[in-house]
Amino acid sequence: MTTHSAAAWPLSPLPGLLARLALTVPFWWSGLAKLLDFPSALAEVAHFGLHPPMLFALLVIAVQLGGSILLIVGAWPWLAAGALAVFTVAASLMGHAFWNLPDPQARFHDMNAFLANLGLVGGLALGAQTARTSRKR
Repeated sequence: MTTHSAAAWPLSPLPGLLARLALTVPFWWSGLAKLLDFPSALAEVAHFGLHPPMLFALLVIAVQLGGSILLIVGAWPWLAAGALAVFTVAASLMGHAFWNLPDPQARFHDMNAFLANLGLVGGLALGAQTARTSRKR
């Protein structure tokens, strides 16, 4: 790699694209897994008390896959990141309610997962920003 190309790397759209691809892995991977094993997706949403399970499973898959694709390609990045962020916060509140757990080890584990998901929400905002910036070039 020449000095010129190394200096141009941060200014190219590729780093942002790769970062958004990596950022959305948990979403598109989960969406694909749910799509390929729909009975498990139905069981998962039913486990969290979401009814009707068919509707919520389809909505989760649509948000995970649709939001990921839109954010990766940079189309409507704030809408995509916002949908994924709302999904992440809702899933964290339902799945990692550490404040309700009496067992200290389980509480610690769920608190860490909850906080990691908050970090992911921040990353989604940065991902939307890189998508917006790279589309302007």
